[in-house]
Order: sequence, then C-alpha cells, then structure tokens
Amino acid sequence: MRIAIVGGGPGGLYLAALMKQLDPAHAITVWERNARDDTFGFGVVFSDETLGGIENADTVFSEAMSRRFARWTDIDIHYRGESHTVGGQGFAAMSRRDLLHLLQERCLRLGVELRFSTAAPEVAGLRAGYDLVVGADGVNSGVRAAYADVFGPSLDRRHNKYMWLGTDRVFEAFQFFVKDTEWGVMQVHGYPYSHAGSTFIVEMHEDVWRRAGLDTNEHTALGPGESDEPAVERIRELFAPELAGHEVFANNSKWLSFTTVRNRHWHHGNLVLVGDAAHTAHFSIGSGTKLAMEDALALAACLHEHADVDGALRAYEAERRPVVESTQRAAQASLEWFENIGMYTRQEPVQFCFNLLTRSRRITHDNLRTRDPEFADRVDTAFAEAQGRAGTVPAMFQPFRVGQLELKNRVVVSPMDMYSATDGVPGDFHLVHLGSRAMGGAGLVLTEMVCVSPEGRITPGCTGLWNDTQRDSWQRIVSYVHTRTTARIGLQLGHSGRKGSTRLMWEGMDEPLPEGNWGTVGPSALPYGPGSPTPRELTRTELDVITAEFVAAARRGAEAGFDLLELHCAHGYLLSSFLSPLSNHRTDAYGGPLENRLRYPLEVFDAVRAAWPAERPVGVRISATDWAPHGTTGHDAVTIARAFIAHGADAIDVSTGQVTKDEQPAYGRSYQTPYADRIRHQAAAGTGVAVIAVGAIASHDDVNSLLLAGRADLCALGRTHLYDPHWTLHAAAEQEYTGAAADWPAPYRAGRRKPPNARTDAVRPRLSLLRADQPGENGVHLRWKPVPQGLPMVR
Repeated sequence: MRIAIVGGGPGGLYLAALMKQLDPAHAITVWERNARDDTFGFGVVFSDETLGGIENADTVFSEAMSRRFARWTDIDIHYRGESHTVGGQGFAAMSRRDLLHLLQERCLRLGVELRFSTAAPEVAGLRAGYDLVVGADGVNSGVRAAYADVFGPSLDRRHNKYMWLGTDRVFEAFQFFVKDTEWGVMQVHGYPYSHAGSTFIVEMHEDVWRRAGLDTNEHTALGPGESDEPAVERIRELFAPELAGHEVFANNSKWLSFTTVRNRHWHHGNLVLVGDAAHTAHFSIGSGTKLAMEDALALAACLHEHADVDGALRAYEAERRPVVESTQRAAQASLEWFENIGMYTRQEPVQFCFNLLTRSRRITHDNLRTRDPEFADRVDTAFAEAQGRAGTVPAMFQPFRVGQLELKNRVVVSPMDMYSATDGVPGDFHLVHLGSRAMGGAGLVLTEMVCVSPEGRITPGCTGLWNDTQRDSWQRIVSYVHTRTTARIGLQLGHSGRKGSTRLMWEGMDEPLPEGNWGTVGPSALPYGPGSPTPRELTRTELDVITAEFVAAARRGAEAGFDLLELHCAHGYLLSSFLSPLSNHRTDAYGGPLENRLRYPLEVFDAVRAAWPAERPVGVRISATDWAPHGTTGHDAVTIARAFIAHGADAIDVSTGQVTKDEQPAYGRSYQTPYADRIRHQAAAGTGVAVIAVGAIASHDDVNSLLLAGRADLCALGRTHLYDPHWTLHAAAEQEYTGAAADWPAPYRAGRRKPPNARTDAVRPRLSLLRADQPGENGVHLRWKPVPQGLPMVR
C-alpha cells in the first residue's frame, strides 16, 4: 500500500511504524508542518492497559519507552489546608519530547519517509495518489475541515480556561492542588514525567480567570510557539506555595478552552481520521496521546486483517467508536465536575477527595476499596460521623429523614407506570408489585403516576384517585406495606396533559388511541411529537378545575394512608409542560419567562401542600433538562428547584427529559445524577431538603458512591427493581450488612445468605509472597523518587 499520513504526532508516527512492521513493502510518507525538534507540551500519561497493547504490538519500542518512564501509584489531593493520599492507582508517564524522538527514530529505522517543516499537499490530491490517507493532524484538523460535510464534526467549546506548563519540581505522585482564592477556585493538575520535571496544568472557570485579571492577553495574537509570558509570571506568583521554590516553564503555553471533538463519521472512501482529529477527551482523565496511539494500533490491525481498505476502515470505526465514546462520557463528566468545582468548597476534605476521585464515575467506592482499603475506610467513617453515627455501615443503609418522615435506608423504588388498572382502580397486580418491592428492603416505595381525573390519564390502564373506590383500593395496598414491612410508601400525583389518551406501552408507546380518545390539554396547542394529537390550550377556568382535582386526589391519598406525596412536574406531563419553553408558548401570566412558566405548577403545589397533612412530606419530581435546544437547562432546573423549596417542598426528585420527542439524551451509567448533584449544592444546600438522584443507577456500588460523594441524599432505582424486587436485601447480603436498615421479612430470613456456588465453595491457596495491601512497588503506595542521572537506580 501507498499510505499518506498528515500529522507527525504520536498517533501518526505510531501508525506508520506499525504498518511498516506488518509489511515492509508499504510505502509510507508522513507530513509534519513543524520542525523535527518542535515539541509542544511536557509529559504524557499512559494506562497499564494501553502499555500492554504497545508491548504486544512492538516490543522494541515498548522497551525503549519503559526505560524512560516515571512510575507511581499515588494521588495527592491538597484542599483547605489538608493533604490526603490515595494509593493503588497505577500511572506511567514520560516526556512528550522523548516519546516523539523514539517514534521518529523507530520510523526512520523501519524506512518510513518523514517530511518535517512541510505542509501536506491538498487532501483531494493525496486521495488520488495514495491507497490510504490518514488525518492525524490534531484538534484543528485541516483534513477534517476539508471534508466536514462528510465527517460531520461537532465542536463543543467548554467553559474553563487552562494552560500547560512545566516545572522542575519533581512530584512524587499525581497532584491535585485545589486553591480557593478571592476570585474563585483554581486548580493544578500536576504529575512527574522524568527525573527532572513535572507537568503543571493550571485550570479555572472562565469567570474566575477574568476576575483574577489573567485575561490581559485575550485579544493579543501570539506567534507560533510563543507563550503568554505575563500570564506565566502571574502563575508563578499565585502558585508559589505549590511550586515550593521551584521554577515554572512555558512551551507554547497560552490560555486555552478545551474543545470536545466528536464526528458523525471517521472515514470516507480511502480517508480516515485518528486521534484528536476524530475525537478528544479532557486531559483530567488521561492523555489524547494515549487515545491516538490506541487508534493507531486498532487501525493497523484492521488494515492487516482485511483485504480491502473500505472493509478495514469500517472495522476500525466499529471497534474504536464504542471505546472512545465510553472514554468521552467519562471525560465529559470529569470536565463538567471541574467546571463546577466551586460548588463543592463547603464539603469536608475527605468527602471532597472522594468526590474528586469518583467524578468520572469510573472509580467507585468498591473500586477504591480494592485499590486503597485504608482510604475507603476513612471515607466511610467520615460519612457516618457527618450523620452523627459511629461505625462504617454502608452509606445506602444509613437512615434518612425527609421532612418528619424517617426512612430506614436511602434506597427508593422509583415510580414506574404499570398500565394495569381498570377504570383507574389499582388491583391485585399493584398489591403484588408494590408489596413485593416494599418487602424487598427499600426504604421508600413510590407509586406510579396516579392520575387526578379520567382525562388526566396517560393510557386507559393508568391508576387514579378521582373517586373513593380508587382510594379504598389504594388503602388496601398501603395497609399491606405498613403491616408487613418497615418500608414507607409514597404517592406520586400527576396529570398527563398533552401526553394523554395513548395506547398501553406495549401496544405502542405514545401512540394515540385508535378510538375512545378523551382529548388532551396543555399550556399551549402544541403536540408532543409527530403523530400526537394537538392539545387544547387550557383556559384560566380550566386551570382552576384541574387544581381542584389535584387537591381532591391529595385528600384521598392522605385518607388512604400514604406517607409522602410527590407532585409529578417532570417527563412532559401537564405541570412539566408548563415549565418547559418547548411546550409552553402562552402569552398570558403563565407563559414567557421562567418566572411565569413556574406560576401554575407552584399554584398546584401550594394547593396540594395545604390539603396534605402538615406532618407528612411533599416532594416534587422535575425534568432538569429537556435534552433539546432552547429547552429547560441545568441552570433553569436550579431555579425551578429553588422555587419549589421556597414554597415548602421537602424533597426534589431529579429526573430529565421526555418533554419532547426531539430530545437527544446523553445516556450512560448514572447519566442523570450530575443534575441532582448541582441542585443539591446550588438549590438545596443548607435547607434540609432531600435531593433524590435517578437514572441508570444499577448497583449498590453506584448508590454508595453517589451518597458518599455528596451528590444526592437518596437514590431511586426503577428498572433495577423490575429485574430484582429484593434488590436492596440482596445488596445488603453482598455487603455483609445485617442491621435494621435491611430487615428481612420473618418468612424470608432463611434466604438472607447468598447461595453458594462453585466459586464460593472453593478455598483458594495463597500464591504470592506479599499481600497486595503492603506498601512497596507492588502494593498500594508507590512514589516516584528518581535518582540523579548517571547513578544506578536501586529499588
């Protein structure tokens, strides 16, 4: 093959070396616009997984890299005058300059043609003259730009400012310096990469950057390779304590805003993108170099395994895209955490450290316990002490109070529509469904959305509370929960609005009824989506009628004995559709700015709160984002939560979406929890109001991690409880917890131990000389302590 590679960074050079090894007959040319010795940046970090792949692919290059690595396992976090060390992580870093020189030498020895200080020819010409053209030309890729209509790039410019610097202070471990200044929070990401130097990345929100006067060169055009020297000098002053008398160095160092690059496609004909040209991931979870070299390895393998270029490029994208998207989800969570780091300055140091470590959701409580048991114990102890309790009971089994209602644990069975009622009356199905989840150990079980009128139903199978027959049937269910379990049961009350009069979910979700349509209503005459009926815009008189229906239903719920009421203001149903600008186009006092859009939901809340017993709590479920342009945002959600809290809400249940069919959610594990986190810190802090996190929370490890990090007070799980009605009891057994917060019903107690299997029956011998939790090279804590060059290194 004739292969043209545009970009002589690590990704392009590594691909060239790998392809030349696979077949020396390949004619490979690399164009790099910079000179051979022009190297921007300082150190690059690799994971053990990536290094294993490099070793398998090219042992010669791998051995050359390993001789230059700085290795360590610790993370040091400096916050509010305290320093905490967490071990067991595993890092390897080296100089970017050394890495590029090694790759350049490897390519030259293998016969790759390297053209430095040379701009690549026009892409269309390369495609005509080469079998394969590779765009490895970075975040500002000219190759990508030339075919933007095909690749479909999305460039998300973020809110923080950061600058790459170096220092001659050789850190012993990864360093997070979190500095609360008069202008706001600034942070440093630092790590060693050689015996002589460390990377020193300064980052802060753009607002902090401006307040601190670091924007003086914002509109100054700096030349190629030129650094923002006034800013560098200011950083020397600001971070003098962290530098501890050492120097800070610049190398093409200027303030940047991180841009997350995504592309709809990565290849087109014989043209393919790798590395930052195809995708970027925030530096706080790893290096772009790591991803680029992984791309190169996968691309080389696919080209070798397939007979044609088209098949190889399809296989490459199919293999790498899921890996990259997973990394980008973690990176997105991490960068957003650092953008909002100012929210957490009230947290105690141990909790703050755990919060920082788990920011991307890749490190969890269980994972941390495996890596550093001593620090995990510290986190558990600090959480228990903050609750006024001793011991290290798992966070999910710490009791919690919502208003005056005491819950035995922090697990909630999320509302789940069952579409199994007749004329709104819950029957035996609902008794078994809700009763079994209550017997399964959850602290609080919530009903599905119970509708306030026949016209307020979603489907003909929805439950209601518009008559006494329905109340009496609910009372039977509530009584069962109260007499047979120690769980509490809550009523979710709502009105379908424009999403009503549809078929049962399994007959066609959101599809209108073919006959018997009872009509839909909403704040405006806007259908939910294509094929949905157009709702009738509600009049002032009709709003009063619906408010009265909510009040009557709430009174019946109180008579039925429910412990808690949750007002459903989420998922595009009636009250939610008033809140969202996508569904509310009214021009009266109930439309327009958010203050007006809040008016009717707050009127209903006030009326329900007045009708509900004062000693029983009332919560609200909201959609914190519409996942659609011009819809409700996370910022709006904080305002909405504050409004309900000001009106007396005892809990905010934070969900997202389902307001428009045009939504594009960023699905992933625990994907909705950042919104709960934000509301807990920005709206509910200091109020005593509970914040409930929901959304793809699937394990007791996730629940414990969210609670310990302070991202929520309670965790609601839906589908998880459909899979396993006794999920909470099983989680207690897996964690060897046997207290009152996970009390097994007397008839079930014989089953509270997990049944043995082939793995648990086997007794494993000890096959290692030292235990993994012993300090040392193979243990929890390894520091980078290099000796001066020229002296032998003794381990």
